Amino acid sequence: MADSFDLGEPPQPVQTPAKAEAYRVLARKYRPQTFDALIGQDAMVQTLGNAIKRDRLAHAFLMTGVRGVGKTSTARLIAKALNCVGPDGNGGPTISPCGVCEPCRAIAEGRHIDVIEMDAASHTGVDDVREIIEASRYAAVSARFKIYIVDEVHMLSKNAFNALLKTLEEPPAHVKFLFATTEVNKVPITVLSRCQRFDLRRITADKLAAHFADICVKEGVAAEDEALMLVARAAEGSARDGLSILDQAIAHADLEGGGVTAAAVREMLGLSDRGAVRDLLGLVLNGDGAGALASLRRQYDYGVDPQSVLRSLLETVHGITLTKVGTPPDAAQPLEERAAREEWAGSLSFPALHRLWQLFLKGHDEVARAALPIEAAEMALLRAIHASTLPDPGELARQIRDGGVSASSAPAVTQAAAPAAAPVALAPPPPPAEPEPPKLPDSFVAMIDRLDDMGQLALAARMRHGARLVRYTPPEMVFSGSRPIAADTLSELIAALKTATGQNWRVTLEDVPGQPTLHEQQVAAEEAIKTAAWESDMVRAAREAFPEAELMEWAGKRSVNGA
Repeated sequence: MADSFDLGEPPQPVQTPAKAEAYRVLARKYRPQTFDALIGQDAMVQTLGNAIKRDRLAHAFLMTGVRGVGKTSTARLIAKALNCVGPDGNGGPTISPCGVCEPCRAIAEGRHIDVIEMDAASHTGVDDVREIIEASRYAAVSARFKIYIVDEVHMLSKNAFNALLKTLEEPPAHVKFLFATTEVNKVPITVLSRCQRFDLRRITADKLAAHFADICVKEGVAAEDEALMLVARAAEGSARDGLSILDQAIAHADLEGGGVTAAAVREMLGLSDRGAVRDLLGLVLNGDGAGALASLRRQYDYGVDPQSVLRSLLETVHGITLTKVGTPPDAAQPLEERAAREEWAGSLSFPALHRLWQLFLKGHDEVARAALPIEAAEMALLRAIHASTLPDPGELARQIRDGGVSASSAPAVTQAAAPAAAPVALAPPPPPAEPEPPKLPDSFVAMIDRLDDMGQLALAARMRHGARLVRYTPPEMVFSGSRPIAADTLSELIAALKTATGQNWRVTLEDVPGQPTLHEQQVAAEEAIKTAAWESDMVRAAREAFPEAELMEWAGKRSVNGA
């Protein structure tokens, strides 16, 4: 019997640990794969859908807009929509690509041989465009259309654009061009005229916040609504920017302590706390300079950028103004913020709010350029505090006009101390006399002069050059309808006359010739004086002595022009 050998258990294969999949940032992970997932661009999606249904597809598309609104994603979606064959392989172009057929999956993974993406920032020359032109002559290998996606197309050189023009105007039937750019003004008009242009809009903060909330649910991360709104506002309409900030906020957050919070987002972005901004604005409105500077310094010590503080003040003033005009409040706005804005909207006038806006806006620009930002911010706050104690310029002008400003209301002048005198009983001052109403201008010319005195220079000029007077019986005027006057000009004239005279005026048009305009009368008077001077004895004698003489100036012109 042959010897047998016990070889034992067969060797087991070595189990190597699976390689962990690399983390994909949210901006890549949640790139739109269907038109339904493309937020904020409903008008463009509807246009493309109708074009596909009616078989009216352009041969070149241009997507423009700020960064992160979906230009390249839209180009890829169009490529999928045009080349989708459906799950059964028999489908045609559709606005809702299936995402499961081979063309859809290959385009989504960036490996389809007939969908060529080119970055114009690194392929700017005419040789790169020449390769596209040569390759476009050949039919698609496996897809319905051969599609060229050129990102940042404005970076192409002038010669490259010129080389592309002929092919772009009359491309082969199987070729589609999809261009994307953030600076459409740098694209030659000859290229724009050959493309169907789509302007992708900034995405509103509300839609971005809702989109981020949905992503947080998918990621299993808790986030406060206010925190998501802060991220959406910081994104400034860009979905990609917002997703990058949200990625950072999730990494920054203490997930065991409540997830992404508004306080953590403010700290991460260096934003001012809303409560601190409200307190600071209240100190400014109360004229508390020391308290306002201390509040600003406190936020600065916490790491808040001075420019961010002024930006928050601008947002608050803007929100108060919107509340004052009756705009519905933001649903994500905290209750205390809403209550504070409503209170300020009830106590502040529109001129005061406009003045605060201009002061803070000027301060924001100064801080952005200043070598000493915190000092510039402090000076901007002090300027706003000083301006808050001044009367409204319009109200002050009305008081001066009506005689309401007297010496007693002027600032006191400090004088040397004088010996105290015995008190003297003074009679009560007489009641102030009623101001006399302004007199009505006694002529049309006087009325226009009154408009000049009021500062209504443009309105007075339109009256001098365009109004043919028929009848002037204040407070009523009739102009000729043979030279029509715009309705808004008549409304502006009536309002200005009411302000100047305190009475309601009636201004109408009649279909009669009317008098010449004041400008025409002035020109006619100058011509008459010139003719009289030219025909005078002295000038006639000079003309006979000097036949080539010309009349350059004449006596009386200065008085005609009113100088």
